[in-house]
Amino acid sequence: MKYNKYLGMGVFLLLLVGGFYLLRPGHKARAIVMQYPFVLKSMNLVSLSTYKADTSETDSTPLITASGFKLDSLNPKKHRVIAISRDLKELFAFGDKVKLTNAGKFNGIWFIHDLMNKKYRNKIDILINPSDRQMSLERVVISKI
Repeated sequence: MKYNKYLGMGVFLLLLVGGFYLLRPGHKARAIVMQYPFVLKSMNLVSLSTYKADTSETDSTPLITASGFKLDSLNPKKHRVIAISRDLKELFAFGDKVKLTNAGKFNGIWFIHDLMNKKYRNKIDILINPSDRQMSLERVVISKI
């Protein structure tokens, strides 16, 4: 009977200390960090289209984004730039690193550096090279990292 009392107290202390260790503020469990090296802060379903750095599709300065980011004229796609609709500006800021999923060949990490025209809502534009083919997709998941 005496051992059961100590065993119960030992289990209680183990749970108390273990719980404090796992739940303390600012602590990140190593197993989770190793499996997912980034933290998703917000996730939205959006429509995706593509655009080119050309005055017919942008403003009068196609090689400078709305954030002031300067694009390479020969290979603008290498910067992995996204333009977001203005309603998404409440959730994302210039320079934010985002992850796209359900976007086919555009899956992966991208950077927000541009804004779309006021008429678009819940939409993103992927900057492509002049020689690339235009396309659009629905139900793309954009997640802030």
